[in-house]
Formats: sequence, structure tokens, C-alpha cells
Amino acid sequence: MPRLARRHANPVAAARRRPYDPAAMVGLDNYLSGLNRYILRQCLGVMLFVTGALTAAVWFAQSLRLVDLIVNRGLSAEMFLYLAMLIIPRFLDIVLPIGAFIAVLFVFNRLTTESELVVMRAAGLSPFGLAKPVLELAGIAFLILMLLSVYFLPAANREFKDLQFEIRNRFVSSLLQEGAFTTISDKLTIYIGSRNDRGEVVGLLINDSRDPARPVTILAERGAFADTGGASRIIMVNGNREQYERATGKLSVLTFDRYVLDLDMMRDAPESRSREAQERFLGDLLFPPADLDPATREAFFVEFNERLTVPLTAFSFAMLPLACLLPGEFNRRGQLKRVLVAIVCAMGFQALDLAVKNLEGRYLAAIALSYAVDLLPFLVGLGILLHRGIRFNFRRSRLAFAIGR
Repeated sequence: MPRLARRHANPVAAARRRPYDPAAMVGLDNYLSGLNRYILRQCLGVMLFVTGALTAAVWFAQSLRLVDLIVNRGLSAEMFLYLAMLIIPRFLDIVLPIGAFIAVLFVFNRLTTESELVVMRAAGLSPFGLAKPVLELAGIAFLILMLLSVYFLPAANREFKDLQFEIRNRFVSSLLQEGAFTTISDKLTIYIGSRNDRGEVVGLLINDSRDPARPVTILAERGAFADTGGASRIIMVNGNREQYERATGKLSVLTFDRYVLDLDMMRDAPESRSREAQERFLGDLLFPPADLDPATREAFFVEFNERLTVPLTAFSFAMLPLACLLPGEFNRRGQLKRVLVAIVCAMGFQALDLAVKNLEGRYLAAIALSYAVDLLPFLVGLGILLHRGIRFNFRRSRLAFAIGR
């Protein structure tokens, strides 16, 4: 009996003397894989929620600038919503990396507070092993940002600019302000007093000087703008048309009950425009037309590299919380210091990234610096996880190490 008791006194040692069991190792691998999927689901859900919330907030703030197109300029609600949707890709490339940062910081802080992280480490997950689902999350964010950079961002900017150009040069009613003289072209000036509840303009004055020898002034009690068949027209009711003959000094007055004026024939709007760098796809930016001036060519090159560097920030923003939260000893009183350090590092990284990108327009050498800055937090955080080193209380860590030894 004493010999049997000594045999089972150290179960860990006894387990080490057992023969290799492939089935047990496969079960452990499945368990660790399940933990990785659990962390990835948690981070992905929080990232999508935070990104959606921040996108909705920024979208609402930015779309308020377009409300004037409906309230004062007569565009339809469908056109407003379409224009508002086209501006989403402009700030999604900034919101998504921040959403990844908040998701990783929230999930791993919660796992530590609820002692789940301690259990995972006891199951055999190292800090680098815990980082694998976060790297997968960063990879998902990177792919989304690359899709935005390659296609959706330039396509949305191009459609938005085209509609804005069309509104300015076709939908004349969208340009008119109440109580102000609006110059549509060098030959046409329109004044409206106000708008009623039905969308009609009240107190209308039009000055037409297409023929300098015979300028025309039209006054109407009220009117309405119509955009049909690709043409802009104004329908006026109860007014008069005055034409002045400069050569003879004769004034002709025509009173009308209903008068239709084609505004497209009275404007000198350009038929096309040159596309900006934000509207170009990556191929157009890398291989621009040969007739471009050097300044525009440099702007295209800067835009091309910025499209590539922005997706890289997803890895850095995802790695920052891990580098601050995972290494070091477990503290039951919480890890507020580490959370604050992660937030400060993220803010500093974002400020430095914006500063470097502002330098790119003046110094092309800053492009290489931009790549280095966007990857630096990721590489430093990866090194911290591999060496398991970031300590905020050196004395306590040293004492704990001495006791453990």
C-alpha cells in the first residue's frame, strides 16, 4: 500500500510517464481551435457593432450638409439619400481600424476581468497564440479596406462628383437661394423671393442678356422648375416680359398668363470635367495619362500610396491592445493602467499617421516614412508578445519573479 500511494502521489509525473496518445493531442488541438474561434467571434461582433455605430454617427453629421439641397434647393429625398450613401466610403477607411482597436481592447479586457483569459492560458494558449484570432480579425479588416481602396472608394467619389456636377449645371433650381440674385451664366441672372409649401417660387425675376442689343427682363408672380428629358425649364404664371431695344430706345412689354423658358439654352455649362485623384482607380493612379502636368502626376502617386497604406493600419490598431494587455502578470484589481496606455498609444499613432500623410503632399520622401509608421506599432507589438515583456510595476514584477524562482 505505501508503494501504491507513492505511485499516485504525483499525478503530473505519472501522466508524463504515460505513452504518447494521438487522440488526446487531437482533442487538445480542437479545444484550442475552439477558443480561437470564440475570441474571433467576440472581436468580430464588437468590431462590426462599433464600426456601424461610428459610421452612422459620422454619416449623420456629414449628411446634414446635404439637407440644404432638399430644404432650399428643391432636390428630391431619393437624390439626397443616394448622395448621402455615396459619402460613406470616404470615412469608413478611418472608422474600421478604430472599430478593430476598440473591439480587441474591449474583448480582451473583459476576458481578463472575468478570468477567462487565465483559464485560456492554463489550457496552453501563449500570448502569441491568443493573438492568432486577432490577426485573423485584422486580416478581415485589411481585406475590406483593400476592397474600398481598389474599387468602392474611387467609384463612390466618381459618382458623387458626377452627380454634383450635374446638379450644378443641369438642375438650376438647386442653385437658387431665396432673396438673392443667382448668376447661372454670364447671360442669365435669376432672383426668387421665396418658396411656398408646394415647392413653387414666389416673386420671380429673370434677366436675360444673351443678345446685348436686346436685353430681356421677365417678371412673374410665381413659377415652378421642371427637369424633363434632360433639360431644365421654368414655368411662369401671371407676369410680363420686357424687351429693350438699345438702338432705338424702345421698350416692348408682353403680358402672359403662362410662359415656359428653357434654361439649358441660356447657360454656358461645360460638358465634361477632369477627374480628381480621389476618383481614379489604382491603375489610373499608377499609370496616369502622359499629358498630365508634374504636380498632378505627383498628386496621383501620393494618392496611390495612401490607398495602400491605409489598410495596413488595421494590423497596427489591432495589435496595440494586445501588446498592452496580454504580457505581464494577472492583476485581480483590473488593468486600468494598461487600458489607458493602449488608448494613448492609439491616439498618438493616429496623430503621427495623419502628420506624415500631410507631409506626403510636399515631400515625396515621406511616402516611405508613411509605410514605416503604419507598420511600426504592429511590429513592435509582435515583438512584445513574442518576448512577453511590458511591465508597468518593475519592483512588483521583480519580486514576483524572485518568489516564483
